[in-house]
Amino acid sequence: MIKVIMMMAMTLDGKIARDEKQLANWTSSADKKLFVEVSKECGVIMMGENTFRTFPKPLPGRLNVVFSYNPGEDIEGSLLWVQGDPKQILKDLEAKGYNQALLGGGANLNSLFLREKLINELIITVEPKIFGSGLSLFKEECDINLQLLESKSLNDNVIMLRYKVLY
Repeated sequence: MIKVIMMMAMTLDGKIARDEKQLANWTSSADKKLFVEVSKECGVIMMGENTFRTFPKPLPGRLNVVFSYNPGEDIEGSLLWVQGDPKQILKDLEAKGYNQALLGGGANLNSLFLREKLINELIITVEPKIFGSGLSLFKEECDINLQLLESKSLNDNVIMLRYKVLY
């Protein structure tokens, strides 16, 4: 099965955004650079419709897979709207030659993939910010163990944590 890496920027108090419409303009350039590197390496970025709507257009250089109840128009090789079973969608991506995919949120889609035990790794960029309230990594309660694979400073203020998910 295709490897799924969930990658999110998070405030020190565990928030990925203030609300569903917030742009990722609060994250550091170090986070954005890492996101581009990892997502292009994967070749596929999967996200929910709300997350996709925070971008001005599909992210170039990788297939943007958008989970939505109201699919839009596909763009060959760039944008694919999907709905349904994530396991089947991953099988379809694998059949197209992909061996890994980046899961880029939001909280609802992250929860769906975690509930189905489809996330293999987490890459969390901890940003030096506190929102106090907002969206968490996951929308629902969970109890998952992790194994630290890597931790490093991306710059003087930002830390990247990479974990293996243990089911």
